[in-house]
Amino acid sequence: MKSKKLNKETIQSIATRDLSYPDFQIGDVVEIAQWVQEGDENKRIQTFQGNVIAKSNNAASSTFTVRKMAADGVAVERIFPLYSPIIDSIRLVSKARVRRAKLYYIRHKVGEDAIIKEKVVRKTAKASTSKAA
Repeated sequence: MKSKKLNKETIQSIATRDLSYPDFQIGDVVEIAQWVQEGDENKRIQTFQGNVIAKSNNAASSTFTVRKMAADGVAVERIFPLYSPIIDSIRLVSKARVRRAKLYYIRHKVGEDAIIKEKVVRKTAKASTSKAA
């Protein structure tokens, strides 16, 4: 059976295009702006901000999962395709320090236990000495 819309070569060419997204890792807080269509003609940008709990690198099928806490403590998880045309932009809000490849254990944590530690970036000694000279 032949595909009517996309073939294998088309999918691979989508995966090879250059993305202008920042390099984000597991645990980082990201804000995803995506296009949402309301009705027939209205299109607007909606943002979704949360922690990246998983990434799957499969060429054109690459995805990442973002989890946020919504109203009344209800957790919302969304899986975003990395090469999707509906994603307008991805903004890196903060980096995190984690020791796991997948953060699925956070689903069972509540309150302060579910908070991921933020990565502290320090200035190097070379940068401060070159200014003094």
